[in-house]
Amino acid sequence: MQFVFRYGFLHVQNISLALSDWQYGLLILSTALIAAGGYVINDIFDQKTDTINKPNAVIVGKTISEIQAYNLYIWLTSSGVMIGFYLSNVIRKPGFASIFILVAATLYLYATSLKQMMLIGNIIVALLLSFSVIIIGVFDLFPATTINNQQQMGLFFSILIDYAIFAFVINLLREIVKDIEDTDGDYNQGMSTLPIVIGKSRTAKIVSGLSLIPLFFIVCYIHRYLLELVFATLYMLLFVVGPLFYFTLKIWSAKSKRECRILSLLLKWILLLGILSVIVIRLNIKYNA
Repeated sequence: MQFVFRYGFLHVQNISLALSDWQYGLLILSTALIAAGGYVINDIFDQKTDTINKPNAVIVGKTISEIQAYNLYIWLTSSGVMIGFYLSNVIRKPGFASIFILVAATLYLYATSLKQMMLIGNIIVALLLSFSVIIIGVFDLFPATTINNQQQMGLFFSILIDYAIFAFVINLLREIVKDIEDTDGDYNQGMSTLPIVIGKSRTAKIVSGLSLIPLFFIVCYIHRYLLELVFATLYMLLFVVGPLFYFTLKIWSAKSKRECRILSLLLKWILLLGILSVIVIRLNIKYNA
């Protein structure tokens, strides 16, 4: 997402950006390292649930030892945070380094306790994903904003926020669907996920109802901003609205792990194709002008 927004959207605009190409590469690397650390610590604390939910995908305790996993987690996270410290000083905002520490700490808390709380863990993960979009504006747009370009930078920042909201909502739906898929293992570990508290069927119907919200707002967004861009409109209808509408219909009656796994994968594709729309929209504007 960060690569697409920088080089598929911001880089081709007539604006100055705060980070050079290699420094922006470090921002992507820092994000990836901290996220990878989050995956490792999550796998460490999920060994028992993963043995039930996805026995063929268990790594910690089989491929590598728990001690090796902890060492890997420390290396990944500390490397990501250190890069964050460097980038914060590059843009002369040393206080921004706390962002990387806060994200890393939140991922640790999620793995150790927050994921066991109904909806709290789902919301945290979705927020962190959406923040990986907003951080582009924080490190690349905000430091380069002056009185002369404030309005233009504000517009680009608002576009990033629109996509961050989209990423948040889609990933929140996906996290709940994954909870439906992993109900058996989560129940055995005493977790209080939404499917465990109210049941798989009711949760699936709630997700179906919730998915109507982004569906409605995406259609409104197309009508308000994209209707004159024929190619972009068709792209959004075929590759975002259509699949999301299909998801809304199928999740209503989904019960099996296989159905949930397929629908979770579908949401991944919707997220990816939705993010790529920023390139499609830019090209449509360029060649329509």
